[in-house]
Amino acid sequence: MSPVSGLLRSRKFLVLVLDTVISMVVFFVGRYAAPEMAEDIGFLIAALQPVAVMLIGAIAYEDAAAKRAGAFRQAQDAHRRDR
Repeated sequence: MSPVSGLLRSRKFLVLVLDTVISMVVFFVGRYAAPEMAEDIGFLIAALQPVAVMLIGAIAYEDAAAKRAGAFRQAQDAHRRDR
């Protein structure tokens, strides 16, 4: 598996990309569609960022627990056999 395909299959990376895209869309749509709401849009983005960070942390914790239990390697091996 190449590093790029591994990155694109990473749940943590996909959450990061989704969070970035949503934040950028909300920021630029709000900035140009309703400039008077800029402060509210900044608050919305700031309120959503901790949720994404906590989700990434929870996925990392889950992956670490699975790796310690040995289930992580078994899941990867099963995935490779399914291809």
